[in-house]
Amino acid sequence: MADEPDQLDITDELIAERRSSGPGNLPDDMPPWMARTISFIDRFSLWIGRIVCWLTIPLFGAMVYEVIARYAFTAPTMWAYDISRMLAGALFMLGAGYGLSKGVHIRADFIYRNWSPKAQGIVDTVLYVAFYFPGLIVCLWAAYDYAYLAWMRGERGMDTAWMPLMGPIKTALPVGIALLLIQGVSELLKSIYAVTHNRWPGQ
Repeated sequence: MADEPDQLDITDELIAERRSSGPGNLPDDMPPWMARTISFIDRFSLWIGRIVCWLTIPLFGAMVYEVIARYAFTAPTMWAYDISRMLAGALFMLGAGYGLSKGVHIRADFIYRNWSPKAQGIVDTVLYVAFYFPGLIVCLWAAYDYAYLAWMRGERGMDTAWMPLMGPIKTALPVGIALLLIQGVSELLKSIYAVTHNRWPGQ
């Protein structure tokens, strides 16, 4: 049997966790206004994540009910598919900002990981300013119109005979994008700190 390495390669995990260990736990040399802004946004995203995670309970409940009703009583529901799809979509969108705060979004770090924190911060800062914020602002405008029209027209889903109102679930899209924009401010400030101090706040 080949010798196992003494230490696992956790490079990707370290990149994901390069942020502070928790909201408010920031370096002493960080400017106070920056530390306050980052702490406030990170705490906000943490609480949003804690609230949104409760959507898993009705999501699981709907699926368990559907399975039991369908296979034990031969009485499938009209609403379980719609409910599961809408709750899963809301969970994904509303939790996206929290996911960004924890660094769990998919990254391609095979080159980036070898750069210095300053170089990483420069790249992140440029990408946030040039692509992230402009792209999400455009998406927010489009998503707002998307949700607004769903409410105004009383739009209903056409995938099942239940035909639920689509306004509430479509509203999760602009709200989720807004949460991503808010958390993006914190991530941008962390990147700027990395540029000026050659280390990430959590290091």
